Amino acid sequence: MSALILALAAGAAVGLALGALGGGGSVLAVPALIYLLGFTPAAATTASLLIVAATSATALYAHARSGNVRWRTGALFAASGLLPAAAAGALAAHLPQRALTAAFAAIATLAAVMMLLATREKPAGKKPAEEEPEPSRRAPAGVKAAGTGAGLGALTGLLGVGGGFLVVPTLVTVLAFEMQAAVGTSLLVITTNSLASLATRGATASGLDWSVIAPFAATAILGAWDGKRLAAKVPGTALRRAFAVALLAVAGFMLVDALT
Repeated sequence: MSALILALAAGAAVGLALGALGGGGSVLAVPALIYLLGFTPAAATTASLLIVAATSATALYAHARSGNVRWRTGALFAASGLLPAAAAGALAAHLPQRALTAAFAAIATLAAVMMLLATREKPAGKKPAEEEPEPSRRAPAGVKAAGTGAGLGALTGLLGVGGGFLVVPTLVTVLAFEMQAAVGTSLLVITTNSLASLATRGATASGLDWSVIAPFAATAILGAWDGKRLAAKVPGTALRRAFAVALLAVAGFMLVDALT
């Protein structure tokens, strides 16, 4: 199968994940780039950041139009992750390839577990996009959001993952967001962290195969729109469970590859 066809198929899957779940796209993008398209782990994480940044920004626009983005909370997450994302992005170029693969497998496993655990959804009903926690909960929630955002920024920079698989369950379980609001807000965080990480990877980006990345990103962007529509029709719990099973399979394969 040609690289172009593989890139188109992988891009569609990444876009569907980001549009429907607000995360998980980069956890698919990196192994696809490594095992299907022949990228090294370091190049794959950089390419993933490019693809996920473009796709997340597109999906963010679609969710913002529907009122699903809580900008203040998302800005807090994103701001706390900017410096960790940039620092970890600079560090990634100096790590062994096998170490990156093993670390990515561990993160993919964590993503799957978090998606399986994040089953609490509030009853349907739209809330204003800027609704915030009650005053008594605002400060503790803000501290948790900032701490989680810093950790996600580091993961984004190091492994090329957007971190939405951690943002979404955190917003749902800690800040009591509805699933649609959590997904939309997560996309703001992913876009910001990915761009911050790319700022430290200029040298790596210059040597990438754009004949693969361009069609990959294009189909991912189109897939994000379909994913957003899919999320409106299929229960979030069912989507997360199906995606978690796929992630566990990918993580297991990558871990075996890193250790052999």
